[in-house]
Amino acid sequence: MQLTRAADYAVRVMIHMASQPANQRSLLPGLARATGAPGSFLSKVLQALCRAKMIDSRRGQAGGFAILDRGRQASMREVIEAIDGPIYINICMISGASCERKSYCPAHPFWSKAQEAMLDVLNAAIVSDLADPASASSPGGAAHEYAHSDERLAGIATKVPRTTSASE
Repeated sequence: MQLTRAADYAVRVMIHMASQPANQRSLLPGLARATGAPGSFLSKVLQALCRAKMIDSRRGQAGGFAILDRGRQASMREVIEAIDGPIYINICMISGASCERKSYCPAHPFWSKAQEAMLDVLNAAIVSDLADPASASSPGGAAHEYAHSDERLAGIATKVPRTTSASE
């Protein structure tokens, strides 16, 4: 799974907007500069975030974009899914999809655990926490959550049995 450019820009713009004072409105050119995203592309990302009710958009002299409370409290998973739709590490993880190899596939338990760990990390990363530098480096902050997720991922890799090929 690789994050799309649109989802990456969405994460950047949400963290930037959450770092601004409440109710502050930002114009597209300023958001594009702050995030390093092309304005025309960022405009489409902002429209999707508006549809997801994470930000608000207003036209006119007092217009611009403002992050809503829902956006400040959104997880990285919610931001990414607002742009790209549901996140799956492998096609066999799609709910309701039938994988004919599931019952005998040695990789399926690994994919399942990896999917769970990835979603745990994305669910634990909250926009407002990532926008607050003190929170990200505090003992209970976002950096702490990521460290524990890394430990879980390392544990998954060591618990999945390795199959040997005929040449070994």
